[in-house]
Amino acid sequence: MLRFIVQFLVTCLALWLAAQIVPGVAFSDTTTLLLAAVLLGIANAIVRPVLTFLTFPLTLLTFGLFLLVVNAAVIGLVAVLLGGFVVDGLWAGIGAAIVTGVVSWIAGWFISDRRG
Repeated sequence: MLRFIVQFLVTCLALWLAAQIVPGVAFSDTTTLLLAAVLLGIANAIVRPVLTFLTFPLTLLTFGLFLLVVNAAVIGLVAVLLGGFVVDGLWAGIGAAIVTGVVSWIAGWFISDRRG
């Protein structure tokens, strides 16, 4: 349970930072940010694996770079489903995907489970 809470907080931080850094990504209020983090977690658990599987040949051809487009599409899907969360176009989505990926990677590095 603690792992889910930490992941939720990291996702909130990543989305907030993306809104601060990437032009075209914005939230109307804190509640929208929290709901976007929840929806992004659900979409990453359900939609992203399906998209990753379907686009595997293209991902292989681009040496994995197409995964940025997949992540941007998932973030864009959350923006479509949630009023008050704006991702203005593909490049804003890719920027948000890069920021959230880097923040998650750094957080994972600090919080990693170092058991045996």
